[in-house]
Amino acid sequence: MKGLMQDYPLVVNRVLEYAAKFHGEQEVITCTPDGSVHKYNYAEMHKRAQECSLALQKLGVKSGDIVVTMAWNTHRHMECWYGIMGLGAVCHTLNPRLYEKELEYIVNHAKDVYMMADITFVDLLVKMQSKWPTLKGYILLTDKGHMPKKCNLRNLMCYESLLKAQERNLPFHVRVTDENQACGLCYTSGTTGNPKGVLYSHRSNFLHALMVYGPDCFGLDAQRTFLAVVPMFHANSWGLVFAAPMGGSRLVLPGPNLDGASIYKAIDQFQVDSTAAVPTVLMGLLEYMRVNKISKPSTLTAAGVGGAACPPEIIRKLDAMGVEVLHAWGMTETSPIGTLGKLKGTLGKLSKEEEYAIRAKQGRPHVFMDMRIVGEDGKEQPFDGKSAGELQVRGPHTVKAYFRHKEKSATDKDNWFSTGDVATIDPYGHMQITDRSKDVIKSGGEWISSIEIENIAVSHPKILEAAVIAIPSKKWTERPLLICVAHEGEQCSKDEVLQFLQGKIAKWWMPDDVVFVKEIPHTATGKISKLQLRTKFKDHKAQDSKM
Repeated sequence: MKGLMQDYPLVVNRVLEYAAKFHGEQEVITCTPDGSVHKYNYAEMHKRAQECSLALQKLGVKSGDIVVTMAWNTHRHMECWYGIMGLGAVCHTLNPRLYEKELEYIVNHAKDVYMMADITFVDLLVKMQSKWPTLKGYILLTDKGHMPKKCNLRNLMCYESLLKAQERNLPFHVRVTDENQACGLCYTSGTTGNPKGVLYSHRSNFLHALMVYGPDCFGLDAQRTFLAVVPMFHANSWGLVFAAPMGGSRLVLPGPNLDGASIYKAIDQFQVDSTAAVPTVLMGLLEYMRVNKISKPSTLTAAGVGGAACPPEIIRKLDAMGVEVLHAWGMTETSPIGTLGKLKGTLGKLSKEEEYAIRAKQGRPHVFMDMRIVGEDGKEQPFDGKSAGELQVRGPHTVKAYFRHKEKSATDKDNWFSTGDVATIDPYGHMQITDRSKDVIKSGGEWISSIEIENIAVSHPKILEAAVIAIPSKKWTERPLLICVAHEGEQCSKDEVLQFLQGKIAKWWMPDDVVFVKEIPHTATGKISKLQLRTKFKDHKAQDSKM
């Protein structure tokens, strides 16, 4: 027997319709690429998203076509998301920080039909256009007054002009009726071989957004002012493009400037109370405040952090400023958020140190995420907080297969997706990443966690950032090399660091060497690039340790 309830498809265009109808007055603020501040509300965003749909339809874009965007977090980019998806097409977000070879491959693999981009990327687009034969034209997300005077892009169009021509054709009604229809496309980073496409459905994004805006995650209700730092071209924007209007939150979009000074200014100027970012962005904010002797990030009370393991020192520093840090974990393949670091009431009264130990973990899975760890023998490991294994996940917003990939499935027969992370899960369900499987250091037949050493190293008062990689050892196969960046104006020595690590890690985990560099390379998504570090230090000789 089936239930007698309405068939109401979970399609993401209904999210913005809802926000326009019931939170229409709520403000959306953008720090634009041209340096100005733009303000309007969800009702106006919805109207313009409809105009975007109509403009694309007039250009011949139809349901199932893929339109690529290369843009910062702005109101126009957000309109594009809903405009493309509302037409039944697929919004493909392209990361401008990728190498040109990757950009060439991704656009051609996706077979994108149009490019919608910010004016800051014009030079890159001109350089790349001969390598993108599927693109029929380029739409710059600006007005007529800011269009480039001379530009060799073929079939170049102005976004504002296209929208203005559609005003008389409103309203544009929802066309999508199948919640399983594709609506978003994002390619993975850091994979072996070519990037892989993850094709999101309306249903998967809707369910993911329900979790993101809820109290166990970012709590994006109508009283929040949220600074959406996570780029819209990175990992489905952590679902924030859908979750903020779903909760009716006041939304601040930072545009291209994500340095510490700009983030602090946005928080202060727009009275932001919560945000979410990768650890490097929060490090930049804290460093700016340290140098400028600022004691607290103004009105900020909550900060989500993910994309890479968050050093506990960041949690401690922000906590001391009255900012609650929510540690999260996820992947492009999981839409992306899979776990959340909110404390459970069943833990009872904890000391501050016990609390920090739990909050430093990646958190517990939410209702849409099943999770387990599997040993090298393929057997499921217990939730004891000690047994480590490969992390596997499944759920309604986890990838089943990669887009146009030769392998028909990315999962096993029971839908388990292997993440490539090595983790433990404690009896309360808190998951902790101990390393990426490719980054784990195997020394003398035993595993050494690079993440744990890094987290302790950055708690040294003179160290801004740290990374640990494996270097060859004749005796032990591999040994850890610690690479550090000192705070601006600080001098730190190898002996100081090694002495600081004494007693905090096992003796045989002690790095064979400590190297100081001006900066540590990062990937296009803000993670430490251990691939580049391994290349740079491939000839670094380890001293045989007395293990």
